[in-house]
Amino acid sequence: MSRKIHLAIPMKKALRKLGQDISDARRRRRITMELMAERAGFSRITLSKIEKGEPSVSMGAYASALFVLGLTDNLRDLADASHDLVGRALEEENLPKRVRLPRGSITAGGSISAGGEIKAQGNISAGSKKQGGYDER
Repeated sequence: MSRKIHLAIPMKKALRKLGQDISDARRRRRITMELMAERAGFSRITLSKIEKGEPSVSMGAYASALFVLGLTDNLRDLADASHDLVGRALEEENLPKRVRLPRGSITAGGSISAGGEIKAQGNISAGSKKQGGYDER
């Protein structure tokens, strides 16, 4: 029983190109369809569908085919955030204009001077000759 999957035309073209690229990579490596299907763990018919770019084949089968060919890096970076220009632009629109510390957020007895300098209190000594400026008390 075949499932009919409706995809946008650009997605159909992308799957066909992926299938053709997998087919070309397999043939460049001189791997037969039978051997590739066996290594990937599916039937030769499934491999044929992958090479045609059929959308009814699971993404896992496509991933297995890429793994057999040593092309998993391409799949790993498929939806990487560094390539998501629209998502990053939308995120930047929602960044706050100013970030403020909530009242009383300075801990360990520290305070903020009028100039914004953080003053720490406790066992930190500026004149200490110990490493890091800490007194051993």
